[in-house]
Amino acid sequence: MRVSASGLAAERARLDVISSNIANANSTSTDTQLPYRRRDVILSSGEDGVQVQQIAEDTRPFDIKHDPGNPFQDANGNVLASNVQPINEMVDMMSASRAYEANIAAFNTAKGMIRSALNIGKV
Repeated sequence: MRVSASGLAAERARLDVISSNIANANSTSTDTQLPYRRRDVILSSGEDGVQVQQIAEDTRPFDIKHDPGNPFQDANGNVLASNVQPINEMVDMMSASRAYEANIAAFNTAKGMIRSALNIGKV
């Protein structure tokens, strides 16, 4: 049950980061800051299951958008845009959601086995 619980926490962290990525997918650069950089959850295994090792920024380059109406455009009318790819994030979200569901099923199975073992002792 402890391992499944750690998996649930890890997948929840993944879902939180993916949600943040999707929410910031359309950000662009300004005079003072770069656009949002995609983040990813790095997991590690241990004796008690899975732990979030770190949340790392994706090092892929920013996208360049042609947006001549943007007040922060360069001389060619381009602005830097976030390196988040919404379709990839949706695939990651589906994967994390299914892994979360699998951990719930494993947790409930372990709970049912423990309950059955306790009922055997009552007889």
